[in-house]
Amino acid sequence: MKTKLFIVVPVYNEEAVLRASAAELERVILSLSEKEKISKDSAIVFVNDGSTDSSLEIIKELSEKEHFRGISLSCNKGHQNALLAGLEYAFGKCDAVITIDADLQDDTAVIEEMIDKLQSGKDIVYGVRNDRSADSFFKRTSAEMFYKLMQHFGAKTINNHADFRLLSARALGELLKYKERNIYLRGMVPLIGLPSDNVYYKRKERSAGESKYPFGKMFSFAAEGITSFSIKPLRLITWMGLLVFLASIAMMIYVVIRFLSGATVAGWASIVVSVWAIGGLLLLAVGIVGEYVGKIYIEVKNRPLYVIEEIYGE
Repeated sequence: MKTKLFIVVPVYNEEAVLRASAAELERVILSLSEKEKISKDSAIVFVNDGSTDSSLEIIKELSEKEHFRGISLSCNKGHQNALLAGLEYAFGKCDAVITIDADLQDDTAVIEEMIDKLQSGKDIVYGVRNDRSADSFFKRTSAEMFYKLMQHFGAKTINNHADFRLLSARALGELLKYKERNIYLRGMVPLIGLPSDNVYYKRKERSAGESKYPFGKMFSFAAEGITSFSIKPLRLITWMGLLVFLASIAMMIYVVIRFLSGATVAGWASIVVSVWAIGGLLLLAVGIVGEYVGKIYIEVKNRPLYVIEEIYGE
């Protein structure tokens, strides 16, 4: 039986690359269907995440053609929620789903290899970069630090994997059982535990448009991942508090010895440094606790992650 494949593509202000991306993904669908690896009713699903440029108009235009569908969210909800909207739409309509970004920096040539691994019994296939030479030194080193931090804090992640992956219908069904509001798919998918494999590729440079992940968004994304999948930062606060307590005992012993030896000297420097150090630690601790309290607040309210305004091409 041929695999019915949906390719889910989140879109946010991608008018510069959207038509070229659509043409390339259509070529992949047609090529794989000619090889009889996927069925002819496979589709490409663009999810418009509140774009303010002409992306939605392009999606509407594409959805009038065969193999294209479009979903428009009511407003911008973020990359992960847009991906989730596409995945929930695909559930029950296909045998497998692939997620890929609209800029197509991820190599579409390995999609066929993903399908081969699916048909060999794998439920999850990760697209993993084996060459980061195209990245700047800062982006390369910060990415390495992020993956190491995630592993240190106990979150199961795939190194050098973003959101280019294949999920079987079974894996997709299991993923959608996770009901948390704080979505971090890179950490959620490995928790499923079904048979998985990797395909490797070299990420291409962006052909047009601007990156949707500047440093600020990358930092927020990393913080989201760490606080969504680990409580170790909270334990770190405990250890910091213990270290400060031990340091205060040592300082107290030192002051008593100096007093008994008659060598006490009034010094403002040590007091100021101590106050600033302890104050900084307290603010850091409150900030970390606040992150977790904020997540609890969001989870408890249980608001919908997105609202679909319209679906095109059905």
